[in-house]
Amino acid sequence: MSKPQVVLTDLVMGESVRWHDGHVWLSDWVPGEIIRVDGDKATVVTQLTGMPLCFDWTPRGVQLVLVGSEARLLRGGALFADLRKINDAHPWNDITTDSRGNTFINNIGYDFPGGAEPGPGLIAVVTPDGSARQVAGDVLFPNGMAVTADDSTLIVAESHGARLTAFDIADDGSLSNQRVWADLPGGAPDGICLDAQGAVWYADVPNEHCVRVREGGEVLDRIPLDRGAFDCVISADQSTLYAATADFSDPQAMFTGRTGQLVAIPLD
Repeated sequence: MSKPQVVLTDLVMGESVRWHDGHVWLSDWVPGEIIRVDGDKATVVTQLTGMPLCFDWTPRGVQLVLVGSEARLLRGGALFADLRKINDAHPWNDITTDSRGNTFINNIGYDFPGGAEPGPGLIAVVTPDGSARQVAGDVLFPNGMAVTADDSTLIVAESHGARLTAFDIADDGSLSNQRVWADLPGGAPDGICLDAQGAVWYADVPNEHCVRVREGGEVLDRIPLDRGAFDCVISADQSTLYAATADFSDPQAMFTGRTGQLVAIPLD
């Protein structure tokens, strides 16, 4: 496996790394930017206020944007779902979609990074008509999420639980059969993605690496990085893993400095 190559620098807090329409995309939370990467050029496609700021696309290619601090889900720039009726006290965090048009969104369940005692988070689904409801709870700082290629399973990173957790998905977006997909002793999984073999890559901030695991927890690959890894995505041809990284040695400075990078790791 080759050495990570720096694609972008001068990010504040890169997150929500996605592969779409032949490009890598990511958000920079503090300036409120959604960025499309064209080679070594960064194009700001959307500018919003409020963070977390995560996004995905509907099966028809319409962009969905989660403005987590405001509990708003936007579709094509317009309000699609108001999440305040489910939880308006704590930040909404990450987002993923399935091919039926269901959108899964999680809430971390406590005031972070305000110093509050960690509490259990939840997962909600927004159906294609914009209706939102809670479909799971008792997840410890839910973070990155991914849906398997056959739409049968939602995998969720529990950052405070040091594990990946799986749910069965019903056609209407209901979740059931909560179970451990992989225990990650000493890990703090943040953003995740699935590869073509059904293994999960997860980014880990305090351990400064990206790790590939299969169901059951066997570690298949580990890529060390020079700073914390917040999210990752694999290219459609499976040749490159992209990761958003930043210096996490001073968490408060992360919101003012520009240590963030997007790196590309060529895969064997």
